Amino acid sequence: MSPDFLTPGSVRSAAEVNEEIRALWRRTGGTLSAEERAEYELLVVEWAAAMRGAVVKAA
Repeated sequence: MSPDFLTPGSVRSAAEVNEEIRALWRRTGGTLSAEERAEYELLVVEWAAAMRGAVVKAA
C-alpha cells in the first residue's frame, strides 16, 4: 500500500490502524526488518490521516 493509495478521511479508524501497528510490533518482537519498517511507516501515515479526520469531525 503506497501513501498515494491513502485518501483523506481514512476508511479505517485510528484505533483500528493503531491495533495493526501494535500487532506488527508484537509479531516482530520489537525488531523490524526493512520490509516491516516500510509497512510500519505506511501504517503511521494512515494512522495520522485517521487522527486528522477524527479531529476535523470533532470540530
